[in-house]
Amino acid sequence: MNYLVDIILIALSAALINNFVLYYFVGICPFIGVSRRVDMAFGMGCAVTFVITIAAFLSWTITTMVLIPGAPLSSFVAGFFLSKEAASTIDLTVLSYIVYIFSIASSVQFVEMYVRKFFPILYKSFGVFLPLITTNCAILFACLTIMSNVVGVENPADAWDLWHSLTLAFFGGVGFTIAIVIMSGIREDLELCDIPEPFKGAAITLVVGGILALSFMGFTGVDSGLRKAMTPAQETAMVLPLEPAQTAMIEFNQGGMDQ
Repeated sequence: MNYLVDIILIALSAALINNFVLYYFVGICPFIGVSRRVDMAFGMGCAVTFVITIAAFLSWTITTMVLIPGAPLSSFVAGFFLSKEAASTIDLTVLSYIVYIFSIASSVQFVEMYVRKFFPILYKSFGVFLPLITTNCAILFACLTIMSNVVGVENPADAWDLWHSLTLAFFGGVGFTIAIVIMSGIREDLELCDIPEPFKGAAITLVVGGILALSFMGFTGVDSGLRKAMTPAQETAMVLPLEPAQTAMIEFNQGGMDQ
């Protein structure tokens, strides 16, 4: 039950409560640059969702199999040169940034070839922004968040498995799609409005983005409320039976105080 609750809360948090764009302010470049039309924004959101999910899968697999201390693959290779105890302490997490960037770049190349082959009109509409998904910091942010919940936890039992990681990545992409589609709809309506000249372009876009971020702050605290609603009430205090020796000690002390 708690596992399912965690999955639901991670999904809602990534998509709405802690939206990558409107809460953490990552992925701002495509959010501003490809939000002039709704169809382009939706296509970009789908592409980012696909790339971020593939990158999260690769990142989690490489982190657990290679990077963390005691990872099976790195320990196996190091076992040819070191003792078994020394091989199990090999820590390659210092290479995480490089590995994640390569994973993201390869995923973007795959998406670019697919879109160019099957959706040439959409590919031309994206222009330079499609290969620039490689530099979308929202994707790297998701990979680093997953790593912090795999490597940085004190209790190994609390480390995220693959489904936790994919849930964060996929719904983080869904949240990005929601934010950029809302922004594109507003910008299409703004073209029909009489906007003062100094506010045209990026200025009014940033103002609208700020108002959207304020509106998404209304979801703050929803995750803790949902956790309380979905998690059965637990006893806060438990009365443990006293051992016979403890009972005798209490009676002895009470007798001494009476005397």
